[in-house]
Amino acid sequence: MSKRCSITYYQILFIKFFWQSLRCSKKKFKYFPFYISKTTSSKKTKKSKGWQLLAMKNKKLAVLCFYCICFVIEKVERRRDPIKLGWIHDFDKFIVNYVMFFFNAFFITDIVFILDNFSSAAKSLKIFAGHTDHVKSIDYSTFGDCQFICSGSEDKTIRVWDIESSKQIQLFNGHSGPVYCAKFSPYHYHNHRQNVICSSSYDKTIRFWDFKHNQQLQVFKEHTGWISSIEFSSFNGGRYLCSGERDRTIRLWDVETSKSLYVFDEHMDAVRCLDISPLQSNNNSNDNKMNHIGVIGGNGYTICSGSNDKTIRIWDIETTKQLIIFKGHVDEVKSVKYGSSELRNIGCANTILSGSGDKSIRLWDIRSCQQIQIFNGHKTAVMAVAYSPFVTNNSIEIASGYSNVICSGSWDNTIRFWDIRSNKNELYVIKGNKEDLAITSIKFVSLKKKVNNNEHTSNDDCSVNLFYGSYYGLIHVWG
Repeated sequence: MSKRCSITYYQILFIKFFWQSLRCSKKKFKYFPFYISKTTSSKKTKKSKGWQLLAMKNKKLAVLCFYCICFVIEKVERRRDPIKLGWIHDFDKFIVNYVMFFFNAFFITDIVFILDNFSSAAKSLKIFAGHTDHVKSIDYSTFGDCQFICSGSEDKTIRVWDIESSKQIQLFNGHSGPVYCAKFSPYHYHNHRQNVICSSSYDKTIRFWDFKHNQQLQVFKEHTGWISSIEFSSFNGGRYLCSGERDRTIRLWDVETSKSLYVFDEHMDAVRCLDISPLQSNNNSNDNKMNHIGVIGGNGYTICSGSNDKTIRIWDIETTKQLIIFKGHVDEVKSVKYGSSELRNIGCANTILSGSGDKSIRLWDIRSCQQIQIFNGHKTAVMAVAYSPFVTNNSIEIASGYSNVICSGSWDNTIRFWDIRSNKNELYVIKGNKEDLAITSIKFVSLKKKVNNNEHTSNDDCSVNLFYGSYYGLIHVWG
């Protein structure tokens, strides 16, 4: 006898809310969709938002589903324990999946990307060839209808690529040493409508490049060692730039005035990576307030840095104080990332993801100041980590819309996907080509599909692609 399906009180509340919303909705539906497995005949299915759909035109079945759910709601009013439905096992699952899909399809506006759909069909789509050494950094931006990536490499160059044509459209070679990081500047785009790239290098400089007019705009020269990482502020239109350096310091710059505002200097060894929090840690909405170092709108925002001293540190931009030290890695920290509310990661901006030379990926909780997860599986150093937009193939998780998949790229020439809730659950592995030798950078990009002039774009016109840089200079697009 098969085990009966169990539904919790909170899942039922979710279902109840859905039906109440549906009864108040003025929408008229032509059919009832529901989630089905990939084994269903392809002749009866069509793809939409990463789901497999089946039009339920049988009105009797639709009515049966309705009364089934009403019965469950009535039962739950009397108790809060998990409910054993007691019917046919597959039909129970059908009911739950049916409701979860209906809610997601019509009441949640975000696209839900399912990892199983990506992994089952993913392949190498494009290769950008031009760099002759490690690709240390990849960034993405759109200008009008065009989509671009920029890349920084140890071959001392920054290159700009048109994604649609896969062609290199610009090359900057003004640095005298390896380029460790390259980013599109949100400040120049939002304030001056300029297409500008910022880069940091072994030559101790940070440079700004106008890639439309092929010229250098600004140079920051106050660092005394190589500059490993840069990041624009998530507030005030990206006006502030944070940079990490070999001399153990983190420097905060005002891009508008080209001035160095403050130096954070409590690391014991070189700073290898950093990130700026995407959200305020408090509810202060006074974005016009200037703090004592001249930063406007930084109240509640923090900087996260990883170092050769094996620690991860959190710094308050408003007070300039060090808030937290995370210890656990046993080798240099090579990559750190704040969780993203935009991607709807579990934990959102309250978590930090890190990769290290000790071969591990670790997840840290800012609120408790504790390590909450460690992921082991790579054979050599982890060079890059990222939160992905994916969810696992589970109806409850899909309906919630929260991403629970993280990703790591390693010197062992693999990219691995992990379930954020379980260190035992490695979900998927991409193996680099022989000519790649090692994975040196990764970037998830939601590419917009081109539509005709008389059509308008929607969220459905996007697809997730993984860009990764390699040891010998190739950039691959996987999707």
